[in-house]
Amino acid sequence: MKKTVLFIFILAIQQLFAQFQITETSLYKTADQMLLANEINESGEPFAEALGYDLDVLNPAVANVPDSVAYTLGIENYEYSRYQLGTIISRSGMGLHMMWAPVVRKNAAMMPDDFDGSMNGTPNGFKEDDMLMKMIMHFSMLAHHAPPGNPWPQFADFMSADPHLPQAIDPEKFVWEDFSTLRWDRSKMNKILNPAAMGQSLMKQYLWAQDMLGSFHDINDEGIDADGTVSPDFPDSPHFDPDNGVFYGGDGLDGFIGQVLTAEAINKVMFMTMNLAYDGSSLSAINLADYDPADGIKYFPTKIQVTESKVHPMLPPQASGLTVIDDRSLLFDQASLLWGTTSFTDMMDPDNNSSSAHLAYHEVFDGDPFPGAMSQTGVPGPFDLMKGTSKAVFLNMIAMHFDLRHHTFVDEARLQAGRVVRGQQISTVNAAYAIVALEGFLNQFAGTPLYEAALKALKAQADFMMSKLHNGRGGFYNSYSFRNGGSGASVSAQAAAVRALYVAYRVTGKPRYAAAAGLAYQFLLGKFYVSAEHVFRTVPNGSKAVYTPKNFAIIAGALREAALEGGFEEAPQIYTRFFKKIGNRMQLSEGEPTGESGGDSDGDGVPFIPEQPENLPPVFASRAEYDLPPAKNVSQKRPGIVRGLRNFPNPFNPQTTVSFELMNKAHVSLRVYDIRGRVVATLANGTLNAGEHHFLFDGSQLASGIYFYRLNVDGKVSTRKLQLIR
Repeated sequence: MKKTVLFIFILAIQQLFAQFQITETSLYKTADQMLLANEINESGEPFAEALGYDLDVLNPAVANVPDSVAYTLGIENYEYSRYQLGTIISRSGMGLHMMWAPVVRKNAAMMPDDFDGSMNGTPNGFKEDDMLMKMIMHFSMLAHHAPPGNPWPQFADFMSADPHLPQAIDPEKFVWEDFSTLRWDRSKMNKILNPAAMGQSLMKQYLWAQDMLGSFHDINDEGIDADGTVSPDFPDSPHFDPDNGVFYGGDGLDGFIGQVLTAEAINKVMFMTMNLAYDGSSLSAINLADYDPADGIKYFPTKIQVTESKVHPMLPPQASGLTVIDDRSLLFDQASLLWGTTSFTDMMDPDNNSSSAHLAYHEVFDGDPFPGAMSQTGVPGPFDLMKGTSKAVFLNMIAMHFDLRHHTFVDEARLQAGRVVRGQQISTVNAAYAIVALEGFLNQFAGTPLYEAALKALKAQADFMMSKLHNGRGGFYNSYSFRNGGSGASVSAQAAAVRALYVAYRVTGKPRYAAAAGLAYQFLLGKFYVSAEHVFRTVPNGSKAVYTPKNFAIIAGALREAALEGGFEEAPQIYTRFFKKIGNRMQLSEGEPTGESGGDSDGDGVPFIPEQPENLPPVFASRAEYDLPPAKNVSQKRPGIVRGLRNFPNPFNPQTTVSFELMNKAHVSLRVYDIRGRVVATLANGTLNAGEHHFLFDGSQLASGIYFYRLNVDGKVSTRKLQLIR
């Protein structure tokens, strides 16, 4: 008997891995991987907390306690997201080193000649390395935490690279003591600067920094909430008091990393605005104080090739040339950058006292460790940099990408002889993330003329999505051409529509967006989700799903919004099962924060970083495939599983009966939703036998209006409209 059980288990494991295959690990795309990091970050601790979970009870080394949803969201999503950013901005070396960042170089230039060698012990003809070391040691003091060994902090991220490590990882020192064995092969990096890559990494730097610097800690690493009175600084001074026992960050590690991330972000945006603005012929700076595209557009082109030079055997290479090799302005690029800059604007806002976290941020941006706002000092600071860049990027999005005739953004544009030439197409994914970025912009520009312009653009884009990108049958096209109409369908487009329409509802409060988002979500489950496998098809009716970091990220965002804004109670569980089935296998390696200490100690199948068989870091595989056997495709196996779905009467007051006939025994979910996509009643949720079934819906406690009921029978979904007239 035991041998039989073991044999069946082995066959099941073999079938499982035969269905799933990683097909690409040699091309890491920064924008896609950082989008993934951002979406699973938001589908991590914030999502778990919004669902009511107590994260204090989670233990990284004990999987699925108190349940699989809490562990997947509160541990795995959040930690995999941390791995992503840590790999890129301090370990891989995949970008320009902070030694050559604008603020570091400016401060180094102001130091006397004898500053050279004052921090590293040996003069080498450069003061930048000493200045960077001085800055890092200052952050270390403010956080009461030692810096890591041999990091590669960077301020500008390259577009792509091969993540295979060219050397063995030191299993004893790689975690914090020595990052050097985690460095990628620089000869296999695509040394191109791309706004989407830098914008998505900027957004992830914000998500991590705002979490880490939103409180203080004491000498024992115990957290201290900011209340406007407690501070790490001297009274009435921006400077740190080393004797009062209060330090920056929720703990020592958070305080140190949060400061480094913020410094990298500031230098990244400063570098872009000083060097990467393009007027159609050359790169230069953009004047943020009074920028107006009507006076001449300057935008961030999609590809700028970096030429590097080695300046000293012991120092990192320096960018010696920047060449535009693709001068298009891409909507996803600009939206990615806007998403990050507006988020940092909120964090740095000197007038925002809305939370304990913002009171803590005031101490961070008061002159030490980072400069205050111009409204406080008379000199532009990081807040003004982020807000000015946000304004410039938004104005360029409108001037270059918004088609007034069709009332939509377009995917790409460029300047020709000083004139904007727009493309003729908009994709659902790009439209969606334009809406996502505009939400943050609206939050930061309330009460200004730009607010109305942004709100108008957001509504227009959401309306265009519902009218032109919608296929009329519940699904969304991949893209819409002004000449040829809509075309294509994919899980990315469908999930992006869910994600964006719920954002549009959150911003405007308009029920039509919530209703459209709810129906789009139902279509997503009905046409793409294979409940028996806990996976999503990536094209309708496809027998092979192809997953990438980008489409995984978009699905994560859609399911999160469906749960939090739409009230779809099953969405967190669907996401958890999908993450465990696909996400855990696309994650290539992991380290100690998720309980891993060698030999797959946490039992999730993800190898410990030093034991990764292909010498790959903790990032996602760039491509994976999952075969969907025809026997497990509900629509092929049981084509007539339900029939006769109806309700009577309709319109009704106050009761109506929903009826249908099952051809086979099946798992059935029958729920009623309001026009905002919120669940108002669950009529059935369990296994029913074959035969006729009738469920009474009583609307006596509800307001008059339109409602929808959704029947899910083993993954086959049908939706009907109800009208309650009181």
